Amino acid sequence: MRTQIVPDSSSFASDSLAQLPDTLPSSPAESDTLPSPREKRRQARLERDTVTVRYSKLFRDTLPISRVCALSAVAPGFGQLYNKQAWKIPILYGTVATTAYFGFQQNGKYRDCKRQYDALKRQNASQTELDPIQSDMIKYNTGRSLLFIGAIASYIYFIGDAALNYQGEVNSVKKATTLSTICPGAGQIYNRSYWKMPIILGGMATMGFVIDFNNRGYERFKLAYDLVTDDNPETVDEFNGRYSAEYLRKMKNNYRRNRDLCIIITAGLYLLNIVDAHVDAHLKDYDISDDLAMTLEPTIVNMYTMRSSNVRGVGLSFKVNF
Repeated sequence: MRTQIVPDSSSFASDSLAQLPDTLPSSPAESDTLPSPREKRRQARLERDTVTVRYSKLFRDTLPISRVCALSAVAPGFGQLYNKQAWKIPILYGTVATTAYFGFQQNGKYRDCKRQYDALKRQNASQTELDPIQSDMIKYNTGRSLLFIGAIASYIYFIGDAALNYQGEVNSVKKATTLSTICPGAGQIYNRSYWKMPIILGGMATMGFVIDFNNRGYERFKLAYDLVTDDNPETVDEFNGRYSAEYLRKMKNNYRRNRDLCIIITAGLYLLNIVDAHVDAHLKDYDISDDLAMTLEPTIVNMYTMRSSNVRGVGLSFKVNF
């Protein structure tokens, strides 16, 4: 008696399926519909930029980010209130008010010392009498400068905080431009171009130092020129009459011209910082990958003629991949 073993079709099919590769090659039609790397980057950027429009109960409609920042500049704390972060408002007013109060206090002491110093200079006081007052002037001037910078920095920070935490509909280009308008270099940080920030801040700080240097020179020679030309023989300038009134006038005008020119250059750097952030945000989607290619290959062309209708012909096709 013979026994015939018939293989189980279900087990055979399962074994055959197990031996198949995990990923099957896609059909030509399916591969043609796959998005290009540039399209993938564009879609990812749109997903990041697209935010659900928020309608506030306190405000009638959603305000654009530029209007929110403008109102925050006029009424500090408006942006935090609009973004539902009202707990930051006491910190804002406490920081700005405290630093500004002590800054004005140091400024009053500096002005008192400055008046005493100028009075002693007019009286031809010795350097020994001027040194203590000059030391106090330097101390109070440094204190007021640091406190005022802290107050301004806190004020600007909270305006930028309103832009960063803005919950309305806004794209990355507009947000980068707004941040650069609020604070130079902030838009570059938002665009992740970190290497540009030291250049921008270094340029602005350098121009600020040059402006201050020329302004102090202008005030110095202006005071000397006023003392020489006041027709009062008892008042003597700090140069003890070594320079003529014409020379003092020329030096005063030179320092003033250099100061004004540096202010114009600083304004140009500020505008350039805004333009750079705006353009850089636009170029984030610019494709510089290896997918860019131009090919020339043979192809079959369908041509239409009045005599024989459609006619196939051989030609060349020029393709650009991007």
